[in-house]
Amino acid sequence: MAVVVFGSINMDLVVHAPALPTPGQTLAGTDFLSVPGGKGANQAVACARSGAETRMIGRVGGDAFGPALLDEMRGYGVDTSGALIDIDYPSGVALITIDDRGENTIIVVPGANGAIDRSDLDRLDVALHGASALLLQLEIPLEIVCLAAELAHQRGVAVILDPAPAQPLPNDIYPLIDWLTPNESEGAALVGFPIRTEADAERAVQNLIDRGARGVILKLGARGACCGNASGVGWLPAFSVQAVDTVAAGDAFNGGLAAAFDAGLPLEDALRRAAATAAIAVTRQGAQSSMPDRAEVDAFLRAQV
Repeated sequence: MAVVVFGSINMDLVVHAPALPTPGQTLAGTDFLSVPGGKGANQAVACARSGAETRMIGRVGGDAFGPALLDEMRGYGVDTSGALIDIDYPSGVALITIDDRGENTIIVVPGANGAIDRSDLDRLDVALHGASALLLQLEIPLEIVCLAAELAHQRGVAVILDPAPAQPLPNDIYPLIDWLTPNESEGAALVGFPIRTEADAERAVQNLIDRGARGVILKLGARGACCGNASGVGWLPAFSVQAVDTVAAGDAFNGGLAAAFDAGLPLEDALRRAAATAAIAVTRQGAQSSMPDRAEVDAFLRAQV
């Protein structure tokens, strides 16, 4: 089968400097990197590296970043034939400044990601043929995310929604979601109360199930994940690793999860593979470059026994 990813494709422009500049101040930076990113693209790479046929639907701009971003994904095995080069917009970018203490400022310019509209649903519909799952995030217009979820639901394709960046969701999208995968802050934003304890997490998961989501995976980093569906609510322990860069942990988890479901694995095994994919990713610098392949996940899981 296949996994379809519909979402953002960005170029992250990262500057390291001794401190964050104040208004009007010019500082000398120490390092600069341009790193392919975007939650949609990151999840597509994670999924493809995990062994699933992966189809990316989205837009890049008519600038130099556009072809480079698509080439990067193709290099990891992602089918980008459904990704449009939109000459009317620049590619999406994130301007990131990081100081010596690890503090950062981020400015995101959606570019072509923000121009995604109903016309993109035609390419999505074609890509959903023969697919097992659709991965969605919230870095493209929310209206289109809702329509994409409805389309996949009608086609019998499982919908996995990563509600990031955090924002309120319309009530009518919840019954279209097979797996909702917020992190702690995103989950708190959805349910309207802080998630500090295990009881808070279980209450939040049940709250989202009561709204209509068929399954919820509340990702809590080193504390593991609280998971729930119609059968009840339980916990997925985290793997113990030395994290060096957690920027794409959630994307790694979702890509690994979708690939595991596409391979027909039962829920418990799929969750473990998703957690292992994220655990390996956080031990490496970068986003797409940190995603492990299937053999690495296999070896990691064997080592846990």
